[in-house]
Amino acid sequence: MDKIALWGGSGSLGKTLTSALLAKGLGSRIVGRSQSSLEQTFGKVSGVEFQTWNPDDPASIRQAAEGVDTIIYMVGVPYWEFRLHPELMRKTLDGAIAAGVKRLMLIGTLYPFGRPRTARVAEDHPREPHTFKGKMRREQEDIVLSAHAAGKIQTSILRLPDFYGPGVDKSFLWSAFQAAKKGGRAQLIGPIDMPHEFVYLPDAGRTAVDLITHPGAWGTTWNLGGVGVTTMRSMMEEIFRQAGRKPKYVTIGKTMLRVAGLFDRTVRELVEMHYLLTTPVIVDDAKLTALLGDLHKTSYEEGIRATLDAI
Repeated sequence: MDKIALWGGSGSLGKTLTSALLAKGLGSRIVGRSQSSLEQTFGKVSGVEFQTWNPDDPASIRQAAEGVDTIIYMVGVPYWEFRLHPELMRKTLDGAIAAGVKRLMLIGTLYPFGRPRTARVAEDHPREPHTFKGKMRREQEDIVLSAHAAGKIQTSILRLPDFYGPGVDKSFLWSAFQAAKKGGRAQLIGPIDMPHEFVYLPDAGRTAVDLITHPGAWGTTWNLGGVGVTTMRSMMEEIFRQAGRKPKYVTIGKTMLRVAGLFDRTVRELVEMHYLLTTPVIVDDAKLTALLGDLHKTSYEEGIRATLDAI
């Protein structure tokens, strides 16, 4: 039985992927930087093992990859340190190749595309990022794809738009979920009436696992879209409706982000990515559907209900 390593898998996406792997009877190893965090999150989950890694120690990377057939890579960095993405990707690939890992899939973002040229963005859309974060993500992708082209390891990339779901506290919608459930006013980054899409995180986990177990997955990139196009306002109103509360919210625009960024490092870094709310990237995932068949996509109503129940 293949062993899958969830590299950087101690967060909400790692939890979702673990559940999806166990449902398919696949063994998994959770690789993270903090032993205590791994034990707290996965210590009571049967069928998984966990191991720490030090990205600055090649021996540590090789050891974490030993005995692994496939890596799903989802390592995050602080929003102000995106320069690390290519560096960490290169180090991980070197260690994985040295350890004999056969395959690696990067869970990526839409940042490398830059501003969309078309109403829907397919995998062959030009990658012309105009932001620093987009350029770092494109360089990360290039490293992954070059390793495959060189015959060193099979690789692929699964790109996701914004996601939400139980435990996803970094979603644009998290403040709305908290306010709807516990009372108070949601803080939303506007404009909130532009077209947008969200992927329900368990759907992303299930799709990623289906993809890595398909022989046609490798040597290319894949997009996964949401269940449909919506708006931030529609999502917020449905969240409050299901919680039985009247919507209460405040909208923060780009100017206010700049002001708030004087006092908050993470908010400051959101300014350059604000274009995603004014010129949204809506993906075309027909290529993925052609490979896997009908993709499992939870309705926004059902996903919101499950997320509220989990709070």
